[in-house]
Amino acid sequence: MRHSLGTRAANRPLRELFRLDSELSMTEAPLSTVNASRRDVASTIPLPRILVVEDDEDIARLIVMHLEDLNAELTHCDRGDDALQLARSESWDLMVLDLRLPGVGGLDICRQLREQGSITPILMLTAKSSELDRVLGLELGADDYLTKPFSPLELTARAKALLRRAGMTRQQTRSQENNAEDPPLELGPFSICDRTHRVTMNGDRIELTSREFDLLLHFAKQPGRVFRRSELLDEVWGYGHDGYEHTVNTHINRLRGKIEEDPGNPLYVSTVWGVGYRFQVEP
Repeated sequence: MRHSLGTRAANRPLRELFRLDSELSMTEAPLSTVNASRRDVASTIPLPRILVVEDDEDIARLIVMHLEDLNAELTHCDRGDDALQLARSESWDLMVLDLRLPGVGGLDICRQLREQGSITPILMLTAKSSELDRVLGLELGADDYLTKPFSPLELTARAKALLRRAGMTRQQTRSQENNAEDPPLELGPFSICDRTHRVTMNGDRIELTSREFDLLLHFAKQPGRVFRRSELLDEVWGYGHDGYEHTVNTHINRLRGKIEEDPGNPLYVSTVWGVGYRFQVEP
């Protein structure tokens, strides 16, 4: 269910929870009213909606405090089963999802949403030592991840990038529907429309997450070019870090699973050993 954060007499040291870039103060306002002043501003532009799923009160409060800088409508939930119900019943532009939750775990939430066709971007929060969880989360459909402790500035940057790349706010959706310019990119069996994030293969619709779509479009704009993993991180994810290169691998595997007849012997997205990946179609 929707949840407003209460106060605690003694909070744990914040430096144990977040890697702080500056001294931060905790707000005692209920989470449901933290960004009320922003929502009261008269505007015809709907705000992006972010669902924060985190059972640790201190971490959740800081996440909300920083994500409100994105001028978004924020909802917090501290149980996995409640979060899954909210994610299924309402439209969201981003989910910030902790993996260790009471009720349904974050990995199960991610898996169930992707199996049901949800393409809501998911930013996954994991413990520093949980590399297996990170890999599983990416395999199951998470778009990005952060390990605790993390910088609030990095959290905001990642969330902003996912919102921007997803193109899923109501304002963007309306403008896409009303704008008939920019025909789809036609390449072999693929038709890729950047305006609507719609992909068809041999006329059949393919449901891709925002990150999978970004990867495919990036490849398709430069067919035959070999991309190093670091290049894909910089150009598709918007950041480069050696520790995140397996993020590229898992998203490539997921993309292959949706467009390749035999993902183990890919026809379109091939591995160039020792270098990276190449996308090509028969002329």
